[in-house]
Amino acid sequence: MSRRWPRGLCAVLLLMAWEAPEARDKPSPPVGRGRKVMDVDAKEYVGTTLPRARVLLEDASGGVHRVDVEVAATPEARTRGLMWRQELPAGQGMLFIFPEEEVQSFWMRNTLIPLDMLFIDSAGKIVGIVENAQPRTLTSRSVGLPGRYVLEVPGGWSRATGIARGGTVRFQGLEGIPVVP
Repeated sequence: MSRRWPRGLCAVLLLMAWEAPEARDKPSPPVGRGRKVMDVDAKEYVGTTLPRARVLLEDASGGVHRVDVEVAATPEARTRGLMWRQELPAGQGMLFIFPEEEVQSFWMRNTLIPLDMLFIDSAGKIVGIVENAQPRTLTSRSVGLPGRYVLEVPGGWSRATGIARGGTVRFQGLEGIPVVP
């Protein structure tokens, strides 16, 4: 005995199988069965797009160096940071903003590239720099002085541009970006 599917059901199945052209170009979900990875440390984690801003840093001879940054102003974004990135071009970085000025400490777990970390206080003064932090380590890195911002740039960038402790920093585009504790 043969079974036939009702005509209406066949039409529905055909429509479901055929995707609209714009849906075909969408990336697949990050993990099987359409579930989003919630662990911000996981390689497959896909967070929200971070706001962008600009940091202007003055070198020892008065020259100004511009860094276009992604802004990490939420706990999730600050935790994720630059994990799993394979490159960070010159002139780009990530600016971490903390709710309070206090001693900040960073590690390089799941970070694949060496980074310079510039610790900046609320007044826009560089209070210390950790140069060429070794990737994929759990070593705690801090300058031991209070700061509200940490700028991560490619390893060696600070020395190459003449940016040093005591230098001044200005921010552009941070207005309206909420800092979440």
